[in-house]
Amino acid sequence: MKNIPWVVKPIVPEEVYTDREEFLEYFYKAALEAAHRRTMSTVLLGQRRMGKTEIFKRVVNRLFFEQDHKSPHAVVPVYFSFPENPISPENFAKLYIENFMRYYVGFYTQKPELITGELETQELLFFIEKYKKEYPFTDILDLLLMKHRSIIEGTSVISQKTSLETPRRISDIDDTSIVMFLDEFQNTRLPQYNFDIVGFMQEAVESPTCPHFVTGSAMSILAREIIGRGSLFGRFHGHDIKSLSGYWGTELALKTARYYKTEVNKIMAPVISERCGGNPFYITAVVHQSAELKEPVSDEKTLNKILAVDITSGFIWGELNDQVTKWISRINEYNITKWILYLSALDENTEEENRGRLNIERIQQEIIKREGTKVSLDTIRDVLIKLSRGDLLEYLEFGGWFRRVKDPILLEFIKVWGRIEIEGHNANKIRNELVTQYSKSERRIREYKGYLAEVHMSQILLSAQRKTLPGKFFNYHEDITIPDMFFFLRHRYRPESGKGREIDVLAAAGPEVWVCQSKWVTGRKIGIAVLKELILQAQTAKQDFDPETVYMWLFAHDGLTKQAQAFAEKNGIFWSKRQEFDELLEHLGLRKLPDL
Repeated sequence: MKNIPWVVKPIVPEEVYTDREEFLEYFYKAALEAAHRRTMSTVLLGQRRMGKTEIFKRVVNRLFFEQDHKSPHAVVPVYFSFPENPISPENFAKLYIENFMRYYVGFYTQKPELITGELETQELLFFIEKYKKEYPFTDILDLLLMKHRSIIEGTSVISQKTSLETPRRISDIDDTSIVMFLDEFQNTRLPQYNFDIVGFMQEAVESPTCPHFVTGSAMSILAREIIGRGSLFGRFHGHDIKSLSGYWGTELALKTARYYKTEVNKIMAPVISERCGGNPFYITAVVHQSAELKEPVSDEKTLNKILAVDITSGFIWGELNDQVTKWISRINEYNITKWILYLSALDENTEEENRGRLNIERIQQEIIKREGTKVSLDTIRDVLIKLSRGDLLEYLEFGGWFRRVKDPILLEFIKVWGRIEIEGHNANKIRNELVTQYSKSERRIREYKGYLAEVHMSQILLSAQRKTLPGKFFNYHEDITIPDMFFFLRHRYRPESGKGREIDVLAAAGPEVWVCQSKWVTGRKIGIAVLKELILQAQTAKQDFDPETVYMWLFAHDGLTKQAQAFAEKNGIFWSKRQEFDELLEHLGLRKLPDL
């Protein structure tokens, strides 16, 4: 990490950074294409702590140091993070344009210290004047300095408008290329900016010479309020960033264990990923907590203990407590806000027709029971909408209903936080209860080795999208073409029909569905019974998804019996034993199964 140059320092160590190559390459190439006027402003959407900021920082660094700054096709990268604290229009305008000046002049003179030095105004102007001879566009530089002077001296009619539009003005006049990487973009919609920013960005983001890439940590505000309506609607191409797949979550857990010098059992690594919902921050926090406690993650009992500590008092508690507290402080027009958030996490709506929906009437009754106060349904609804803006729950706007957030750790945290902060229970007692609760809960992952193979099976399908794989890896006489994109991929999928036929891995790509089963059985070969079960699962998937084609694939560690091989060939079932499976993983550039 120390040997990699930077102008904006990444947070995640290089030894730990895992699987965001798709996004790194996309934004790097999209930025370079701005030189040919083929790039549209883009928003990167995803839940908190999915690595969005890290992607932007790494792409900016790469663009700064890997390009020939003298080339007519060079693209100037500019990174800016909208501040969270209250700020005046004049101070914002000064902050924004000076940040642009640092990157713009720093890139063309190849002086990264203009950026990394965090120079004050007079220092910045001194060094710009000092390096002026090395700057190729003196007339443009004079214009930039003039814009800056108008903001500093207060002669600009609308200072924030001037600063926001300057990058586009500069790139348009000189026909050069600039890409603005704007982080924490949701802050433009929060109370600290009691002046218009988004409205003045409409013209700026439409520029073919200066596209804007934006992201932030409040997905609902970005998607629904800033990009999804108003002056910026229709002006951004969208990309979604999701949780790590089971495979890459496993890889991150193992890398993090090596970095923090603790031990994670290779069988438990995918379990950590699954329990953390594939969130890279949670996975890293759990392994880091293992190192702090000096307790290797050797089994599920240990993992339960570490999770309980982290959610009630560790790294996860610190991060989520800060997130929840800050958001509540912004919207706390009613003393009851904390109660509504807490009760929304507890609400378990099991009614068949309303499954998953929060029951507002039940929340109202719980508040009466616990606080002795009757709060109107309209007030509760208003608070829930405001909580959804901070991604603390989901608001289905068109249906007018709410549901709990799809984040298992955040959901568990809110329950714990409510008991400690609202009900006043002792934190150590809650931690002990959580360990006990986890220990008693029925494990979803009953056979760890089988689940480990499932994780690899699903990653093979994802990594092989748009590719044709040799049939030999599947004991099949023809090569197999994998679909362009799987729109739906689930582990341990429970179909709506055919109860009791849980599918290990189900992947759907429109008219094509893959039904996969993992059998990590050593010492004997798999017989026909398992293949018949797989056929029943395929029939169930056909009822639920109505595809044109269903492919069946079995991982059998030690292979199939001769009778099972004949049955598989007759019924068109793909199967791979351990050797073929490892060769397939290597073929796709993935890690082989561990020796257990």
